[in-house]
Amino acid sequence: MRTPLSQVRGLGSAREGTAHFWHQRLTAVANVPLTIFFVVLLISLQGADHATAVAVLGSPVVTVFMLLAILSVVYHMKLGMQIILEDYVQGEMAKVIWLMANIFFCTIVALASVFALLKISFGV
Repeated sequence: MRTPLSQVRGLGSAREGTAHFWHQRLTAVANVPLTIFFVVLLISLQGADHATAVAVLGSPVVTVFMLLAILSVVYHMKLGMQIILEDYVQGEMAKVIWLMANIFFCTIVALASVFALLKISFGV
C-alpha cells in the first residue's frame, strides 16, 4: 500500500522557479529602456542611406546598447517560451524536444545578431 506522500515525493519544486521568475522580470524591466532606445534609433535612421546606418551602428555607444538589447530580448524570449512550452506541451518527449528547439533557436538568433552587429562595428 502506497501512502499519498510516497506517490508525490520527488515531484515537488526543483527550487528553480524563483530564479526563473526573477530573471524574466529583470529582463522585462531592462527591455523597457533598451526597446525605447531601439525605437528611437530606428526613427532617427528612417530615410538614411546605408553608409549612415552603418556609421551609426558602428558607433561604440550604439553597439554596446544594441548588444545589451539583443542579449536581453533573446534571453527574455527564451524564458517566456520555456514557460509556455512547459505548461502547454503534452508528453515528456515532446516537451524535451520543444525545449531543446527553443534553446537552439534562441542561441542561433542571438549569435547571428551579435555577429552581424560586431561585423558592422569593427568594419570587417
